[in-house]
Amino acid sequence: MELKLDVFQTMALATLVFYLGGYLRKKIKVLDRYCIPSAVVGGMFFSIIVLILNITNILTITLDTTLQSILMTVFFTSIGYTASLKVLKSGGRKVLIFLILSIALVVFQDLIGVFLASVFNIHPLLGLATGSIPLVGGHGTAGSFGPLLEEVGVNAATTVSVASATFGLIMGSVLGGFLAEVLIEKNNIITSRSLNENYKSDEIIETEENSKVNYHSLMKATSLIFITMGIGSIVTKYIQYLGLTFPSYIGSMITAAVIKNIMDFKNYKIEDESIEVLGNISLTFYLSLALMGLKLWELFDLALPMLIMLIAQTILMAIFAYFIVFKIMGKNYESAVFSSAICGFGMGSTANSIANMDALTKKYGFIKTPYIVVPIVGGLFIDFINSGVITLFINIFK
Repeated sequence: MELKLDVFQTMALATLVFYLGGYLRKKIKVLDRYCIPSAVVGGMFFSIIVLILNITNILTITLDTTLQSILMTVFFTSIGYTASLKVLKSGGRKVLIFLILSIALVVFQDLIGVFLASVFNIHPLLGLATGSIPLVGGHGTAGSFGPLLEEVGVNAATTVSVASATFGLIMGSVLGGFLAEVLIEKNNIITSRSLNENYKSDEIIETEENSKVNYHSLMKATSLIFITMGIGSIVTKYIQYLGLTFPSYIGSMITAAVIKNIMDFKNYKIEDESIEVLGNISLTFYLSLALMGLKLWELFDLALPMLIMLIAQTILMAIFAYFIVFKIMGKNYESAVFSSAICGFGMGSTANSIANMDALTKKYGFIKTPYIVVPIVGGLFIDFINSGVITLFINIFK
């Protein structure tokens, strides 16, 4: 028996799946502890049900994902609008150093992924599906680059990418706290324990009450995104005409970054907050659709190689944070917090980084600089750069 849903029914189901995920997060505390998004929780739950129905030959569900590519492009266009050189400069020397370290991590993750895929005699690009695509990139990048890898002949890339992203969210949180604790205790680091009650500063975390999003700001932001996507589609076609493999959103992402920096140079303010809101809403529905469409049965033959590759990535992350980030960022309490943070978004998301830092500073005391640097690098620049590095690897190894 087959059940086919049209685009309206699919989006209605995606909405229900998202709220189901939110409900499950409240009931299962471990999901909330490791910052796993509601869309991922609900989408994975739905895909498991689809798996059971499929292997028992009870029902096949076909979704109409027409809006998925549009939602993906809106999200990555909003990411493009965060690539402000002005913000990078204002963050100071620590931002630049931490960004360089993050770029190095992206390259190492992809090199290890490609190498181990070759060892297991599978398509080298499937290694990217356990590399920076799901780990630094998270579920959003996993859901966008997975189909692109499948287009160039990498079977099950989307399923592997999303499964790896979920693994990364959990391990990034577990690893970050453990490593920081070891660094602090082993090196007898002096912490700022006396300031621990002020670890959440208003200048770092903005509350919804301070939000300036309204109809006019959303209208301007929506208009700007649509115009950017229109121009970006032309840029993407030109890039693809050159014979290079790029994700469909790349033109819009580049266009957004160019417009953002021109406006910064002219001191013209755009609706940054509204653009972020639209991007987050698009990401939520996009992730719900991407997770709902997973074919988990494709993981059966890849389970062992994927597990070994992910363990290798975890070891890489531990070594990188412990020996490189800690040393370069100063070998002090601040650098221990940075090491914990890079485990968060290096294997999961910026939200994981903040959660890691919160847990650490609750115990050892608040320190300001990581709360400024990490969101700028992990929440703004690294996704943009990661897409470029991944695209380079795809064009080399396709």
